[in-house]
Amino acid sequence: MSASLQNDESPVVRLLLREYGAVFVAANGVVPPPVMVFSSEDEVASFQNSLSRKTAEIGGHPLTLQRAAMDDLLFAVEAATLAGASITPRGADSAGRSYSDTVALWHSRVEPALQHWVDQGRLDRRKADEIRRLSPFEQVPEVFELERQGIFFAKDLSKSIIYSVAPPGASQHLSLLAFDMKEFDDPTSRSIMNRHGWFQTVVSDLPHFTYLGAREDQLHGLGLRRADKDGRAFWIPEL
Repeated sequence: MSASLQNDESPVVRLLLREYGAVFVAANGVVPPPVMVFSSEDEVASFQNSLSRKTAEIGGHPLTLQRAAMDDLLFAVEAATLAGASITPRGADSAGRSYSDTVALWHSRVEPALQHWVDQGRLDRRKADEIRRLSPFEQVPEVFELERQGIFFAKDLSKSIIYSVAPPGASQHLSLLAFDMKEFDDPTSRSIMNRHGWFQTVVSDLPHFTYLGAREDQLHGLGLRRADKDGRAFWIPEL
């Protein structure tokens, strides 16, 4: 499969836009990513270095986000404390990430899956080796093509890899506009995040919040629609 990840008409890009595209309407002075998928460490570093950033320690971890996103996250943390709740990161990589971070997560799913499907006789060993030799950027459409054939790459091997990790270069964490919250099951913490411009936007990733920098009643006007699942509201692109 030779679909270009920078081709807006490709099925791969449309899939990624549906899953992760809410970040492109982020407001309140933050800068959305310039591309759907970053292709390299240099491209990510160049973008991140152009941003107004802020680092703060939350839950014992130093985290970096775009300045407005971090300011509102800190306001949310304070509001949660006053309400007897809490907002803390799931780990050290809960906010900004590098391209290499996303590559490592991608490989942690792709390599075991390749070996599994070769062992099961569903994937030719030569084809698996060809995929291994590709750059992470080039692997994405190949993996999605195999998943169209029922050869899945999520951690449990029963569904698409996008329900497990974002493809390298597609993660909202690269734009310093995402935060993984430990208390994602607490409706009070979720509500406080929403009041400070942070919303759940990836239906397959419950701890994940995206900084949209807007009130909830403004999100429809930004081109998002509400999708309710399991008692939670997700804001996803209206395609």
